[in-house]
Amino acid sequence: MNRELKLAGHYAGRYWVWYLFGLISLTAVDFLTVEVPKITAAIIDGLKADAITIDVITGLLWKMLLFAAIIALGRFGWRFFFFGASRQVERDLRNDMFGHLETLSPRYFNEHKTGDLMAHFTSDLQAIRQLLGMTIITAFDATVQLFLVLFNMVTRIDARLTAVSLLPMLLIIVGDVFFGKAMHRRFLEKQEAFSSLTDQTQEAISGIRVIKAFVQERKELYAFAKASLKCKDKNLRVARLVSTVFPALDLVIGVSISLNILYGGRLAIDGTITLGEFVLFNSYLTMLVWPMIAVGEAVSSISQGMASLKRLGHIFDAKPDIVDTGDPSVTALRGEIALKHLSFSYPGAEQHPALSDVSVTVQAGETLAIIGRTGSGKTTLVSLLERMWDTEDPDMIEIDGRPIREIPLRVLRQDIAYVPQDSFLFSDTVENNIAFGVENATHAQVEAAAAAACVHDNIMEFPEGYDTLVGERGVTISGGQKQRTAIARALLKDAPILILDDSLSAVDTDTEEQILENLRRMRAGRTTLIIAHRISTIQDADHILVLEDGHRAEYGTHEELLALGGIYRGIHDKQQLERQLREEGGEMDG
Repeated sequence: MNRELKLAGHYAGRYWVWYLFGLISLTAVDFLTVEVPKITAAIIDGLKADAITIDVITGLLWKMLLFAAIIALGRFGWRFFFFGASRQVERDLRNDMFGHLETLSPRYFNEHKTGDLMAHFTSDLQAIRQLLGMTIITAFDATVQLFLVLFNMVTRIDARLTAVSLLPMLLIIVGDVFFGKAMHRRFLEKQEAFSSLTDQTQEAISGIRVIKAFVQERKELYAFAKASLKCKDKNLRVARLVSTVFPALDLVIGVSISLNILYGGRLAIDGTITLGEFVLFNSYLTMLVWPMIAVGEAVSSISQGMASLKRLGHIFDAKPDIVDTGDPSVTALRGEIALKHLSFSYPGAEQHPALSDVSVTVQAGETLAIIGRTGSGKTTLVSLLERMWDTEDPDMIEIDGRPIREIPLRVLRQDIAYVPQDSFLFSDTVENNIAFGVENATHAQVEAAAAAACVHDNIMEFPEGYDTLVGERGVTISGGQKQRTAIARALLKDAPILILDDSLSAVDTDTEEQILENLRRMRAGRTTLIIAHRISTIQDADHILVLEDGHRAEYGTHEELLALGGIYRGIHDKQQLERQLREEGGEMDG
């Protein structure tokens, strides 16, 4: 609870002036609201005693209208300040949460689903905004109004009548304790169910092509219906609790009003209190209905808001695995890479190392090719170069003669252009996707990068050319076009180190040769790492590393590895045979 309060206080404290003016406006409204019934009581008693003139009544009515005008202005004021502050807190929380997520390491996103994170940005932030906006209004308004009304009921009318009328309302205080605990628990379950439903929806929509390809629409519909049913059940549990509590509040309030009529009416008949005071007491008792109901609403909102703050607290408590400990004096990379007995295991898989004792040296300007079977550690190696993961020993990877952790993260990642296996494109124009990593890139530069990636002609065939909108994750263009667009994005960056992680797999051999020729021309004097499965992609590299089960199995040039007659030679001969068979098959078809 303390952690949630500190988190709420940290953000709400930024707008304490807004809350202060809101509280002043609300206090003024409550004070005048309590004063208005006194005017009515004075008129009633004056009329009954025939001791009031029309001029006095007119004056009192003008006073009542003045109070009403101030109350209206005050209500606008507290709405403006409280709701404005809560909206700004919501904005700050959203921005800070997104910024914090950007600092977290890949492992966090491997362990937390997108749908769950989206639920934090929607329903949880809404509950917190409600807590820091309407709930504060409700709680403060109920407290001030309750105090003012009780004070006037006891001092101005009759303490005994007040005690009798309020006795049933003590049950509300006891009930609120149990209500708050139950609401907190049920709201947490509701939010978790909503997170599961959001994730189910997001995953199904993202994978709609696979669902259709395997004719699994009915299966996914059942899975969605199951998640939707669970979400409905959890929401109904909250609704049932609310629908039980508030009618009970009405019952208690009804009993209190009945006691007031019985006992208060007798006091008025006996002359202990005047008729005006009896009417005034009934007005005050009616005013107490709102604070009593507000207590239940406040407890409900506080429970929900605290539950959401707890969920957001888990995000802010998450710490990145990768910490920037770089030397600020390092401002750029040359491109020299040295792997020294590189070993690495993913968390939870220490018994099966992804890489074991891999040593390689690449001079600035050279090209290193990496080949190996699926799961041999190729992608892991380049992920370590970008510090998406860290090795236990920081000296296992050196860049430009420095341990990799001495290089600031911004410099490291700014000076490495990376094209991953799964080329990700944003739902934006083709031009903006290519220019993503470069600020103020000109259209000519974008076109030049696209031409080097052999995708310019394809782009010009699109309806809007470079202004064509790419669908989510690039689903509206082919796999080869997506890969080449991602390559163009990396080439435009013109970084000292370029990493191509099996980025030509969806490209035909003729286009591949052209792209590689462009790379050799454009990347002269710059370091390039190429991961591939085709020998034709890597045979001209300065060095070729063959990985096998995370180990360095072979290393050398194309000719040296062929002469070894090992794994590389086996891959080469197999691919040559496959190529020969394809060519013969093409001749037979012709």
